[in-house]
Amino acid sequence: MDRNAMTDQSPSDPSVTDDQNSGIVTRRRALMMGAITASAVVSIKPALAQTAGSVLNCEIPVPGNNAVGGFIAADGSVVSADTPGAFPPAGRNFTGEQVRQAMNGRSLPGTSYDQSQAYVNYIRRLQAGQSGFTCYASLQMPR
Repeated sequence: MDRNAMTDQSPSDPSVTDDQNSGIVTRRRALMMGAITASAVVSIKPALAQTAGSVLNCEIPVPGNNAVGGFIAADGSVVSADTPGAFPPAGRNFTGEQVRQAMNGRSLPGTSYDQSQAYVNYIRRLQAGQSGFTCYASLQMPR
């Protein structure tokens, strides 16, 4: 039987064997699954991109609302202003992207190396319920 004769046969044609029918059904099913998978990828990718963007733009105050006016010691703890070697509050919030870069060795904007390390240590100590914790936790999620 030549190739053109096979393409003219429909699955309901009695001259088509069961093996040929199952091949057609399998190909159809595979095509449908491919279409479903492609549409799922198209709808999930924008959501992931939006999530990644919001993580990089979220903000972390140093110190947070729970320690307003406190100074930051080198180990990241909040101490009183008269503590030797402690750094004053940052006076601004840092974005998730700035914190991520600082955790990888860069300094936070507008800070010295030691001051940046103290602020990063403070951020690493954040716990649930403190300002900036959700942003910091989001930075820890694998992408």
